[in-house]
Amino acid sequence: MGVMSVNQTDVAVATKIKTPKVPKYAVVMYNDDVTTFDFVIGVLMEIFDKDQPTAAALTDLIHHTGSAEVGRYSREVAEVKVEETVSKARQNGYPLVCKVEDIGDD
Repeated sequence: MGVMSVNQTDVAVATKIKTPKVPKYAVVMYNDDVTTFDFVIGVLMEIFDKDQPTAAALTDLIHHTGSAEVGRYSREVAEVKVEETVSKARQNGYPLVCKVEDIGDD
């Protein structure tokens, strides 16, 4: 058999096929008076894959505004990250609050 060619109709049809959007959920971390900056920065780097400057900036934002979105994920991934964060916080004696919030499917 010969080589198949792609014509403009094939390309037009292919570009009209859209994959369904995965609903996105925000992970929001809340400030408290006990959890240390170093711990929050460490969690943001370890669990949320933030680099040190980004983790430090987010930690500062959480401290000054009361909360901050630290990532957007599918529901399943967001829930796992919250569970890991809260578990690690409790193991270290911190009351850190982290929640999943539905932000729609934009």
